[in-house]
Amino acid sequence: MSSSQKLDNYLSRYGEHHLNPVNKRIHWFCVPLIMFCILGLVWLIPVPKILSFNGYFNWASLLMALVFYYWYQLSVSLAYAMILVLFIMSYLIVLINTAFVSGPLSALFVYLILFVLAWAGQFAGHKIEGKKPSFLEDLQFLLIGPLWLLQFVFVKFGIRY
Repeated sequence: MSSSQKLDNYLSRYGEHHLNPVNKRIHWFCVPLIMFCILGLVWLIPVPKILSFNGYFNWASLLMALVFYYWYQLSVSLAYAMILVLFIMSYLIVLINTAFVSGPLSALFVYLILFVLAWAGQFAGHKIEGKKPSFLEDLQFLLIGPLWLLQFVFVKFGIRY
């Protein structure tokens, strides 16, 4: 099976769990938010000085590289478009980490609160849909969700993925 057939298969199977318009709208908000929170939480994990490369390396950058590689195997164009999304998210994470350095509302709590709210939204959407989340069938769908959303943008603008 070619990578494009594999991607089409994943997107089709993912889409089967997301037919309700309300659930789709919820996913447009919650999937990116969950992705953002995961990156933000991983960003906060301390990196040993020997690995930090003057502060340009963190665990989130490693995670982004690994996920990019996975996406690249499925679709070069979607993977490169996701790089833009990851850059925007990284910029916002730096802003949050700078703004919420200490105090009762630290960056950790911002990410955790948003993460829990986003997952609550996801499960509410699937309750409305009447179907279980697709990642319960296959964990890879956690990485397919962002591509599923992005492929709608590509189709709207007539871009092949």
